[in-house]
Amino acid sequence: ETHKVVITAISDSLSVPLFIWTTRPQDRGMWGKGVSAGTFFCRTRLMIVGEEEEDDNIACLKNLDSSLHAMPNIHQIHALVQHYGPRVFFHPDEAYLPSSVSWFFNNGAVLCSSDSDIHEPIDENGTNLPHGGSNDKQFWIDLPRNDERRSKFLKRGDIETAKLYVHVKPAFGGTFTDLAFWIFCPFNGPATLKLGLVNLSLAKIGQHVCDWEHFTLRISNFSGELCAIYFSQHSGGEWIGARDLDFVEGSNRAVVYSSKHGHASFGKSGMYLQGSDALGIGIRNDTARSDLFVDSSSRYEIVSAEYLGGAVVEPPWLGYMREWGPKIVYGSRTEIERLNERLPWRLRCWVNAVLRKLPVELSGEEGPTGPKEKNNWFGDERW
Repeated sequence: ETHKVVITAISDSLSVPLFIWTTRPQDRGMWGKGVSAGTFFCRTRLMIVGEEEEDDNIACLKNLDSSLHAMPNIHQIHALVQHYGPRVFFHPDEAYLPSSVSWFFNNGAVLCSSDSDIHEPIDENGTNLPHGGSNDKQFWIDLPRNDERRSKFLKRGDIETAKLYVHVKPAFGGTFTDLAFWIFCPFNGPATLKLGLVNLSLAKIGQHVCDWEHFTLRISNFSGELCAIYFSQHSGGEWIGARDLDFVEGSNRAVVYSSKHGHASFGKSGMYLQGSDALGIGIRNDTARSDLFVDSSSRYEIVSAEYLGGAVVEPPWLGYMREWGPKIVYGSRTEIERLNERLPWRLRCWVNAVLRKLPVELSGEEGPTGPKEKNNWFGDERW
């Protein structure tokens, strides 16, 4: 299928305009057989969204060998992680650090049910969590309700126990290996709103119990080379080629920057605005190097590699498909609206236009589902 327009040629010297797109396999994901061959597609007019055209049937190279013999075995997976595993930096002012899942369970996390007022302690490996099915909203994980001191302790996390949970899967018909690194934080902190030169810390907006974020390494099965890393950022993300990454000095291990409070992944340090760069209005994502980091090359656990059959035993908590946090609804964006009322009329209109494009999650708190419930677990990343 066509993906992105890379060249638009319109001039008096051309009798017709020319548009050139990059292409990608339409059938992607863990079991997709399409192979990316680096081809392009061109035509003499721009395609209209929803228009059915002959390019819907662009030929695609496919790998029909279901054996996936080019994929790494368990020993090779460990070698790849230890060789390429990135260093994850957290912001120096980060208040909500990661931890291991077992630390979170051992220190007071509870399982709640819509059918009962009893909050059940969770076993270290999550063996007493409901397993399988889908997110039916009947269960969720929460902090201790009647122990504020313990809840605050859990929210801070424990970076000394933190590790990256690795999911290994084939990509592009088994011609690449994707290593998806998942990191767990017991709490996602409140957002910061940027209004031009003014930064406003929001008391509730954006916060929720538990946070699952990830980044993905794509490695060639022909050469064993790292080709790109996908950085997940608030229900989207981007691929960055290996040549454009930051690396730990003297190594082949890239650097990943986790944003303050929200834990989105970025390839460079700095401030990223979720909103309008032109107006300088939106939610801040601040990243920077610090002494707070996790080396995924040594602190990791391989939790799933379906193509290897039973070689990797998945931890019980991975099969928990419900929410890792309660749902709390408060007045839709009321906190921002109160601030907005104090602004000049023209600036107020700009702020409203930007905020309408921001995620619905800013209107309340709702814990995320776990890694296996995400559509990119079996599917491709969002790009």
